[in-house]
Amino acid sequence: MIRIKRLYLFIFQTFLPLFFMTFFICLFIVIMQFLWKYIDEMVGKGLDMAVIAELFFYAALTMVPMALPLAILLASLMAFGNLGEHFELTAMKASGISLIKVMSPLIVFISMVSVGAFFFQNDVLPKAQVKMWTLLFSMRQKSPELDIPEGAFYDQIQGYNIYVKSKGHETGMLYDVMIYDVSKGYGYANVIVADSGKLSFTEDKKHLFLQLRSGESFEDLKDDRTMGRRGGALYRRETFASKDILIPFDATFNRMDDNTMRSQYVGKNLAELRHTIDSVGIKVDSIGNTIARRALRENVCGMPLRKTVMKHGESVEERVEPVVVEKAMNLDTIFNALAIDDQKTVVEKAKNKAVGAKQEYEYRGYAMEDSKKDIRRHQIEMQRKFTLSFACLVFFFIGAPLGAIIRKGGLGTPIVISVFLFIVYYIFENMGYKLARDGRWEVWRGMWLSSAVLLPLGVFFTYKAVNDSDVFNPDAYLNFFRRITGMHQVRHLEMKEVVMEDVVPEVALEKIKDVQDKCGEFLDKHKKKQSYVKYLMHGYPKAEREVMSMAIEDLALYLENSKERLVINKASDLPILRDLFFYQPVKKAKLGIALAVLFPIGLLIYIIGVKQQSQYLAEVAQARKACVELRQLFDK
Repeated sequence: MIRIKRLYLFIFQTFLPLFFMTFFICLFIVIMQFLWKYIDEMVGKGLDMAVIAELFFYAALTMVPMALPLAILLASLMAFGNLGEHFELTAMKASGISLIKVMSPLIVFISMVSVGAFFFQNDVLPKAQVKMWTLLFSMRQKSPELDIPEGAFYDQIQGYNIYVKSKGHETGMLYDVMIYDVSKGYGYANVIVADSGKLSFTEDKKHLFLQLRSGESFEDLKDDRTMGRRGGALYRRETFASKDILIPFDATFNRMDDNTMRSQYVGKNLAELRHTIDSVGIKVDSIGNTIARRALRENVCGMPLRKTVMKHGESVEERVEPVVVEKAMNLDTIFNALAIDDQKTVVEKAKNKAVGAKQEYEYRGYAMEDSKKDIRRHQIEMQRKFTLSFACLVFFFIGAPLGAIIRKGGLGTPIVISVFLFIVYYIFENMGYKLARDGRWEVWRGMWLSSAVLLPLGVFFTYKAVNDSDVFNPDAYLNFFRRITGMHQVRHLEMKEVVMEDVVPEVALEKIKDVQDKCGEFLDKHKKKQSYVKYLMHGYPKAEREVMSMAIEDLALYLENSKERLVINKASDLPILRDLFFYQPVKKAKLGIALAVLFPIGLLIYIIGVKQQSQYLAEVAQARKACVELRQLFDK
């Protein structure tokens, strides 16, 4: 019996409910998008609920590839965000369990989901797409539901325009009816006017049965023979007390055959797609070789190499012997010797021949382009069967580490991040799809573009989460920005309400003197501005700066426990010594010499560095001055 570790069970209990919940929510959202897109195809057609439910079922299966990656991303974000927010992930790490080990059961589960997604794409999705598109096209061809309005002409019955002034909603009677029958053409119109009538369907629902009462009909009897014999047009007028009219109107829902869509790329599995690609590819290569051989065989300009002659009632191609010119001829001289009209004729014939050859090869190229586009469509569908599975893995390795980093559960922050990342994925996926469809990129490059963009993001977040890096800590980015730009930092010390360790004046004076001496030694050592070579080779050594900075920070931390407001305020004047690149651009003298040789780059670094060093000396002088004033406060 296989026993699952309690930790793994806990992870599954946290993740699986969120996964199924987010999957059905995402699936519902994309189905609503499908509904708004195709609602015009369904409204007003009188479709049965069973047909609409069947369409939505197949549409839901078709939308799984879009909902599944988003559900994995959102569920992993929420699950690990909840674990981080409730400090459960911290407790696991404190127990010696790494993040990868915490993720390991879900990695196995998502891998199984990815494999299942591939088989779903290969076996289930083609059949679902065939059924969905067949139903959708059948709905488009169905006649709209009969609903004749009051006081307006109704033209949804082919060949007829019907006007009804009012209707009896309880009895179903139509009053003041006017019918324009133009089924034989507008030149043979038949107009029927009646006081009332009643409309119903025949049993097979393929005809409208209209019972009219108290009316007249006017019919044009145009006939070329009668017009020629009598010299005028004929018409017929009829007055009736009761008249029955049968109008063709197919109100039934006729489902199209699935074979039409099954032969398209959306209805094929991996093996069928490969077979079609190979078959069409052989056809394209054959046509291309034929066109190439013909282009090499025929001359666009000059005498033709072959001619077609009739032998024994059949057309046969014969080789034309080339014309041998005994001596060189100047074509410009021959052309200029012709009359103006003959020159125009020659130029026009040459132009027409070149244009005709160009158009012929362009037409052949267009014929081949349709086949190439068909190949690309099949290749795109084949690549999609793999990209979905890979996208599931990538989104998990983005969502789980990101949730562990931000440590925010619930639906707020995870939804915002998930929607943003999925929009980025969707944009790159559509961009790659269009580039591949139009033949601007190779199909594999376009279809894997979105995965290639998000894969480094997943690797980055996983690496940062495993090493507990502060990816979203604003202070880390602010300190990095300060190090790059040299932004000055101001120390802010506040009096503590509860002091655990009182400030001893003798200890404070000793620390103050130590900082003052270190600052004085540094200022005495670096009185003069460093030369170009000395700056690039040595700069301000980092070891000296770190010793002085640590002494200042130790003094500020100790004086923060003081109960005197003046001491706290004066300790706030101690500067925060930064560690900037320009204080010591290189650590090895040889690299400094190499940088000095690169004069334009080295000079630019030197100009900026000297300015930064000057500011650093001012900060050190400020620290020494603050120490002098602090000593005066403690001496009192």
